[in-house]
Amino acid sequence: MSLATLFILFAHASNTVPVCVHTTFINKGAALKIGQILSIQDSKVVSPQLAKTFERVRQADDYMPDWQVERVMITQLGADWRNLLESFDEKPFAAASIGQVHRATLKDGMQVAIKIQYPGVAQSIESDIDNLVGMLKVRGVFPHGFFIDNVVKVAKRELNWEVDYTREAEYTDKFKQMIAPNHEYYVPKVIKELTTSSVLTTELVPGVPWDKCFDLSYEHRHHIASSILKLCLRELFELECMQTDPNWSNFLYDVDTKRLMLIDFGSTRFYQKQFIRNYRQVIMHAAENNREGVLRMSREMGFLTGYETKQMEEAHVDAVMILGEIFRFDSDFDSGRQNTTERIAHLVPTMVAHRLCPPPEEIYSIHRKLSGIFLLCSRLNVRLNCRPYYDEIVIQKFKE
Repeated sequence: MSLATLFILFAHASNTVPVCVHTTFINKGAALKIGQILSIQDSKVVSPQLAKTFERVRQADDYMPDWQVERVMITQLGADWRNLLESFDEKPFAAASIGQVHRATLKDGMQVAIKIQYPGVAQSIESDIDNLVGMLKVRGVFPHGFFIDNVVKVAKRELNWEVDYTREAEYTDKFKQMIAPNHEYYVPKVIKELTTSSVLTTELVPGVPWDKCFDLSYEHRHHIASSILKLCLRELFELECMQTDPNWSNFLYDVDTKRLMLIDFGSTRFYQKQFIRNYRQVIMHAAENNREGVLRMSREMGFLTGYETKQMEEAHVDAVMILGEIFRFDSDFDSGRQNTTERIAHLVPTMVAHRLCPPPEEIYSIHRKLSGIFLLCSRLNVRLNCRPYYDEIVIQKFKE
């Protein structure tokens, strides 16, 4: 995978092979994780049938019956768990891929969100991902050079992170501290006494999911796009820590305060400093239109082996240069009229056919997030001058 295939990892296969993903016997989390890693989001560059299938899985309202919620809560918090709350809304207001979320009120009056994990999800990760990938293999979805075994390895590790709510609580606290100086973002407080490995309780924050913001005024849409782009750059080049799940429901926008509420940290991870330094160099070479620099760093980072065909090297560098365009010019980038994904899609068959090695493991999570952010900005339909953000966050941090 090149730096550019963040959008269209699945394009070549899904445009030539009809796919029907049956999720009856596979948990939703496993299906969504594979979908995330394959970047199945944009119907412009993947089979509409495949994109719709994963969207149906994402939006499916699968709730636990009341008796099962009670059993989980007793197991995790004790038989008197209701006495710890002033009130508890029996009907969930959201369903995540591996759990559902209920409103509640603490004794001190604080409104909270309680995420309760579906029973058995953690125990079935390995088999569910293997079953799903097995079905897709039978249908011949994965072309040569896709390195599906690496995808499976990453998917299993990341899902194991996401089902550990103790880990998520820890990373929520860490991210809250790190992002605190930037007041346009807000991370809710974790209620530790009501949090376990399968139950996560946090402050309930105001706002609507980003996919409900497309009809807001241009001012609000521009603010959302610029804020999330800056957040993404800060995560990579200042915090060296990123919340990598691009699901738009993991982010809320509070119209009254114009703040972005960041609410899901199950897939958060830190990156090694050397990796970030190298990745920054690739971005800088692309922004400076330095093709030789992109090629050299791509080999050093493990995107390429150095033994690829000239055709493969050219396709890889072309794709990276296309993505670097948003930072190359000190002028507005029209996200609503861009043809970036289509231009990259044209290069995908070459990159899939001629790839000799899988990408660095960190790339799956970074490019999943970047693809989601790029698609969001496209849907928000705004014009952004991205060069000042690049100068402020990427270049300035590099000089330090």
